[in-house]
Formats: sequence, structure tokens, C-alpha cells
Amino acid sequence: MDLDSGPKVMGDDGEFHATDEAVTFDDVPFEAWIALLLFWTLAAVVFTQFITRYAFNDSASWTEEIARYLLIGTVFVGAAIGVAKNNHIQVDLLYRYLPHGVARTLSTFVDVARIAFFAAMVWFTVQMMMKMESYKMTIVDLPMNIVYGVCLFGFVGMMLRSVWVTRVHWQRGYSVLERPESTMADR
Repeated sequence: MDLDSGPKVMGDDGEFHATDEAVTFDDVPFEAWIALLLFWTLAAVVFTQFITRYAFNDSASWTEEIARYLLIGTVFVGAAIGVAKNNHIQVDLLYRYLPHGVARTLSTFVDVARIAFFAAMVWFTVQMMMKMESYKMTIVDLPMNIVYGVCLFGFVGMMLRSVWVTRVHWQRGYSVLERPESTMADR
């Protein structure tokens, strides 16, 4: 094997020459920015918890509860990113052995079932929020519907992203289940 067959990164002057690709945030979903905000807020709360517990030896009781709710929010909003990228866990082995028409019908059913599931979760979350509107958090005197509202936001995001993924699958004539080597960027 010839060592000089790859890209040249060491110049004739003996210096390392490499250029990075331009960084762009154009393909970052809206939900990712909210999940990032929740994550860094969670990091700040956990850091506060660490400092108050181990440096001051007087743990702030609110930090554990708020950290738990921020983690829940990060997961629910972050799950919408997974739906947008269509990279949740899936079993695509069956689709390799099915005839094309059956595989297409089954993958369309999966897309529709995913939309129906997230729509049901939106409905159930709204129903739960209406029943629990007077409940407060355990330590912090805030309504629990703040937490459920973030979950609702995540479910709505997942539902809308599922509709978008289904539309992409319908327009290009196949889904990731049928062609696992494809991605949502292959539009």
C-alpha cells in the first residue's frame, strides 16, 4: 500500500495544512435549540446542587426536583429531534424479505401508526393537564402543569415531525424501513 495515496496534509514546507469545513447550523431542527437550552439549564442546576451540597455542606432542596423536571423536558423535546431524523429504534430485517408492494404498505402503516400514537399522547397529556391543574410541585411552589406542558410540547413536536417524515416518505416513494441505507437528508 502506498502511503502517499491519501489526501496530502503535510506540505512541502513540513507544516501541517488542513482546512475545516464551514460550520453551518441550517440543518439543526428548532427543537434542538430548545433541548440545548433545557440541557444547559439542567447542567447549571446540577452544578448548583453540587456546590451547595459539597462546598457549602447545605444542600439546596429545590435543585434535585428542578433537575429531575429539566431532565424530563430534555428527553421529551429531544425525542422530537429523533423523530425528525427518523433514527428511533426500528427493525428493518423483515422489509428485506417482503415483496416491494407489501413492504411499502407496511412502512406506510408504520408511519400512520406513529402519527396516531403521538396524536393520542397529545390528547392524553392535555386531558391529564386539565385534571391536574391544581397540583403543585413538591418543594417548589409552581404548578406541575409546567412540566406537563413541556411534555406536551415534546409530543406535539414528535407528532408534527412524524407528519413531516411521512410526507417525505410518500414523496420519495420509500421509507428508511425499506431502504435502511437512506437517511432523512436523502430528499
